[in-house]
Amino acid sequence: MKKIKSFIKEIPQGILTVFLIAVTITACSSDDNTENANGEEPEVVTPDNGLFYKVIHVKNYQGSTSDANPTAPAATLYYSLEENKAVDGSYKKTKKWDLAFGGLYASFLSGNNGSNAQNNGSLAGGVGGITIVAKPFNDVVDIPADSEFKTGADLIGTDDAGSFGNGTGWYLYDFGGEVVTDGTNPQKAHVAYALGEPLKIANGSIIPARTIILKTANGNYAKIKMISVYKDVYTSSEWFKDTPHMYYTFDYVMVPKGSTKFETK
Repeated sequence: MKKIKSFIKEIPQGILTVFLIAVTITACSSDDNTENANGEEPEVVTPDNGLFYKVIHVKNYQGSTSDANPTAPAATLYYSLEENKAVDGSYKKTKKWDLAFGGLYASFLSGNNGSNAQNNGSLAGGVGGITIVAKPFNDVVDIPADSEFKTGADLIGTDDAGSFGNGTGWYLYDFGGEVVTDGTNPQKAHVAYALGEPLKIANGSIIPARTIILKTANGNYAKIKMISVYKDVYTSSEWFKDTPHMYYTFDYVMVPKGSTKFETK
């Protein structure tokens, strides 16, 4: 621990937050014809209309689970909400994916936007973006204006209510176990609390639920409830430092482009 603290003191302030999170949590084209890393032309994505207007449940989507080298960024994960399936990283320069899990421990979310040079899908023609609101999933009805969607990469992660916050985030990170609990149980340190539901913390405050709102690569809209990053465990009282992670469980509802409201039918 002394070596870690000494090393942290030498890290520039600009990357200190990213480093601490890692230590403790655990070719281009302008359209769909971009070739993937294997030189193959991916098929054009046609959204599955059967996925509109219903709650889709994704369970244990697996990300980085190794703590052996925490300072090394995990491989970015890509997911298609329009087809409800994982997408191989070789297709990142296409419109086949809608939601990226990037950064250290693949815990920062972003959409697929071809116009932003920093985006994973740069120049691939996607029109997506991402934002977050401090409202429960079921209460999110209105779709924001396009100007509200951010188009970069690795945008939404840790919440300011916890340790090393990065704005309004989809999870609260508790470095020492003293934000959410009383700090006496070492297994409650270094826990990532997904904020799909309101969360009561040690000082008695209630952290409101957060909901991700995403514009897909093809311009459809989805709201997302992040439920857990722990394998087969969905209740905050049962999340511990050594619980297998990162296994993303989330719900989403998708509606077609041009919609102004989220609806289920």
